[in-house]
Amino acid sequence: MLFFNGFSLQKEEELFDAYLLKSNLCVAGFSYGAQKAFEYIYHSKERIERLILLSPAFFQTQKVSFIRTQLHYFEAGQEAYVKQFLANVSSPLKLDLSAYLKIGCKEELEALLTYRWDSRKIEEVLERGTTIEVFLGAEDKIIDAEDAFAFFSPLTTTYFIKRVGHILKN
Repeated sequence: MLFFNGFSLQKEEELFDAYLLKSNLCVAGFSYGAQKAFEYIYHSKERIERLILLSPAFFQTQKVSFIRTQLHYFEAGQEAYVKQFLANVSSPLKLDLSAYLKIGCKEELEALLTYRWDSRKIEEVLERGTTIEVFLGAEDKIIDAEDAFAFFSPLTTTYFIKRVGHILKN
């Protein structure tokens, strides 16, 4: 299985063992990594049976001012921004994610915040025979999980999990 990491994270796939399939025909990604996993599949000519999107970063319903503010806070203090970001990622559990920390750059954050999920591209991937599963936490403090659910559920197999946040654990 090919796994794409979330923003400012590395090797966190072990946190998602319950959701992943250990198969060479599976690609998965968490948050920012879900965007990257989707683009990898979309541009790939390989046969992929399943794409697993774990708390896909979904900001296309946010105002431009929200994106500018996030980038400003990141530039003003990367370490403080990432510390607060990881606290929100692990909420409501308050997991210590420092073992997975790899501070990302402004370009990655900007790519994450400005990415646009495209329903036509998703339909193209589905037409190739790839199953897409999306997992969302109802108590997510990073994305608006209800907006993401409204977008993904008509297109994919989408799970809206109660009492979990962005990291999908309770």
